[in-house]
Amino acid sequence: MTDATTAIEPIELTLELGVDPEDAFTSFADRFRTWWPSEASWSGAGLESIGIEPFVGGFCYERGPHGLRLDWGRVTAWEPPNRLAFAWLIGADRTPEPNPAHASEVEVSFAPTPAGTRLVLVHRGFERHRGDGVAYRRAMASNDAGWPMLLERYRALIVRRTEAPWEGLTT
Repeated sequence: MTDATTAIEPIELTLELGVDPEDAFTSFADRFRTWWPSEASWSGAGLESIGIEPFVGGFCYERGPHGLRLDWGRVTAWEPPNRLAFAWLIGADRTPEPNPAHASEVEVSFAPTPAGTRLVLVHRGFERHRGDGVAYRRAMASNDAGWPMLLERYRALIVRRTEAPWEGLTT
């Protein structure tokens, strides 16, 4: 178990995206279901929807089989198109953690660049989680199932939308 007073190094990842900050923010927050994999949810293949409510105090949630709703985060900053942040209410053992005192925080910023947008994701506060915060940080930093894999899926959505903007359109 990690001593709550010992800070654990945050995860910080940066992406360069070829779209403006508004599009990058909207693709991250409003099109969450298009890039977040169902296997990274509690519902798995039964995932019906997943999203982020667009206001401070809103929930990050998923809806699974039979309409069961599970809240896995709480929005702490909503500043389109520049920044959003939320409490990560998922315990180190991957169970819901309703107590915000035991939650880490995810902050995502979107800054304009000459080529589009620089996204910076910081996941901090792993020491607040009950259990092994160091192991939890390691899992969330892994290329297989952590933030690098998740952000690569997000980047792929951005690339797909810029290279084939007609995909997903209906008449």
